Amino acid sequence: MKLGFEEAQSAYTSSSQNARAWTEAWVSAWAYCPHCGNGKVSQFPNNSPLADFFCSSCNEEFELKSQKGKFGARVVDGAFKTKCERLAASNNPSLLLMNYDVKSLSVVNLFIVPKHFFVREIIEERKPLAATARRAGWIGSNILLSRVPDSGKIHIVQNGIVRPKDLVLEEWQKTLFLRQESPETRGWLLDVMKCIETLGRQEFTLNQVYAFEGHLSQLYPGNQNVRPKIRQQLQYLRDRGFVEFVSRGSYRLRS
Repeated sequence: MKLGFEEAQSAYTSSSQNARAWTEAWVSAWAYCPHCGNGKVSQFPNNSPLADFFCSSCNEEFELKSQKGKFGARVVDGAFKTKCERLAASNNPSLLLMNYDVKSLSVVNLFIVPKHFFVREIIEERKPLAATARRAGWIGSNILLSRVPDSGKIHIVQNGIVRPKDLVLEEWQKTLFLRQESPETRGWLLDVMKCIETLGRQEFTLNQVYAFEGHLSQLYPGNQNVRPKIRQQLQYLRDRGFVEFVSRGSYRLRS
């Protein structure tokens, strides 16, 4: 996998247009499908709603976002209503996030958020555009990257180093069980997964996860049974092989 862009692609006077051309051409030339391992993804026609690329072998779809700096807690996305409607669709795209370096004209980081990590809770509604704007009243969205567990951020390129393809495919398969659940069910699962990862340890106890009770109560103010809900999610994650039961009240993250 070559990380450099082709300078011959610099066909625009606008730096943002050039960057889009570079990054899209790079994905077309070098990216592979993390779902089936197909060595090439194809580009949709320009201005296709939400998705930019697709895999001709398994029909996975991908949306590309690229920028010079690292992505923070939020990623600006498209129309809020369209994004919410697409969440439940089978062809909801996974998200490719790329950081690039202008001086070296190359990819620095590329990671993917699989579509099964997209739930309503991580989509934030932006304020409508002002009446003076060209698209007055239009409502965009943000993707709350901070609410996505680390297991939902799979690096293909990290700090200028290409990660082994078999490791990327393995990490993708590890959380594929989430696709069996509805977006509503997945919300709680993902937030409990995020709490577990926040502990920063391979082995943890039920009481340590209970420490996030206040945090989860704020996220789900209508739920008055947070502790039973935590136990339920842990049991599900154990049954799906994401965590394993060690002893009474003790668990271990599966490597």
